[in-house]
Amino acid sequence: MRTVAARQLLPDAAPEDAARLWFDLRRWPSFVDGFGTMAIWHGEWPQPDARIVWDSLRNGRGRVVEQVLEYEPGVTQLVRVEDPQMTGTQRVTFAAVDAGCVIGLELAYEVKRDPGLGAVLADLFFVRRALGDALRRTLRRFAVELQADRDMT
Repeated sequence: MRTVAARQLLPDAAPEDAARLWFDLRRWPSFVDGFGTMAIWHGEWPQPDARIVWDSLRNGRGRVVEQVLEYEPGVTQLVRVEDPQMTGTQRVTFAAVDAGCVIGLELAYEVKRDPGLGAVLADLFFVRRALGDALRRTLRRFAVELQADRDMT
């Protein structure tokens, strides 16, 4: 499996506040990169075994399935994730720091294509970078949403 990761400082934010926003699926369209619409929602998100199916925006990832494998309130969640091009696991973490909170996203993935040399090179030069960019965009948008929520109170 290959891994991409991103982190974002959330100034003056508590991990619990960041987690509350992150796990509110109704808010995902405002920050999850490529999120279009929720198709299916089973179980009590973000609890283990909960499952969601969502569709990306046009020309995006297509249908994405996520199932919770682990959850520790205010600390971390691990989900199995699959779309037409890849399968893997994604972990979100929340950690208190002196300046507030750091949110981290790590995606361990395998591309579904034949693992020949062309696929390896495509992953190395295009797929990995695109996935990392998507994680960074998600976290930047998340930071803006969290700050906007805090400004409204």
